[in-house]
Amino acid sequence: MKLTFLGTGGGRINLIKQIRATGGICISGPKNIHIDPGPGALVRMRNKGMDPLKTDIMVVTHSHIDHIGDAGVLIEGMSHYALKKKGTLIASEDALGGEIKGQKISGFHLSRLETVVRAKPGETFEFEGGKISFKKAVHDDFPAFGFVLEMGGKKIGYTGDTEYFEEMPEEYAGCDLLIINVMKPFADEYKGHLTAEDASKLIGRVQPKLAILTHMGLKMLRYPAEKRASEVEAETGVRVIAAEDGMEIGESEF
Repeated sequence: MKLTFLGTGGGRINLIKQIRATGGICISGPKNIHIDPGPGALVRMRNKGMDPLKTDIMVVTHSHIDHIGDAGVLIEGMSHYALKKKGTLIASEDALGGEIKGQKISGFHLSRLETVVRAKPGETFEFEGGKISFKKAVHDDFPAFGFVLEMGGKKIGYTGDTEYFEEMPEEYAGCDLLIINVMKPFADEYKGHLTAEDASKLIGRVQPKLAILTHMGLKMLRYPAEKRASEVEAETGVRVIAAEDGMEIGESEF
């Protein structure tokens, strides 16, 4: 099993300037999974020699454009040029329609999928070779979610965009790898995202084998991110990496 970080940037300024890419994360294993395919995901996949037609499952944790921007075109790839009814989409309620603001996946693209799952925290989706358990997230007024993926004998947690909340460490207990969306190095007046301080609390309590910080905003990148990750590692005793665009992580590392 291998993880490829097609994008590690977060926030509106980064999204437009593409200081860091916004292509999400691909997991290659018993099933090929694409997480939060924001703008540029398709191009980043092709640059890495990856084939969108081989994606089995797409996960969209909420409908902000940096998480969903390339979902439509990649569904066309997953469904073999939209000629077959193929692939699984796991998405938040707002990404599938409704009155909540945000980008939606079109009815046409939904019709090309074999399976569409409306993710609700507390529920689990099982597939051949693994399962995904949906976890609570607190992100503005959006029905966002995080998840824990169990596949290939490994347990991988992904927080998605969220604030820190008291029971969060319990949601990700037992994870071998914990991927944390960390917008900022320190707390400020803006809510809705985790800071590196929050990540330190979470990692310290969960104690994964490896933690990876991603979806980083400009303040985090300018700190710089590698230094902040080293500080969190020193605080928690857990190996912590600040992700880089194009970075690959093999299962032997966690």
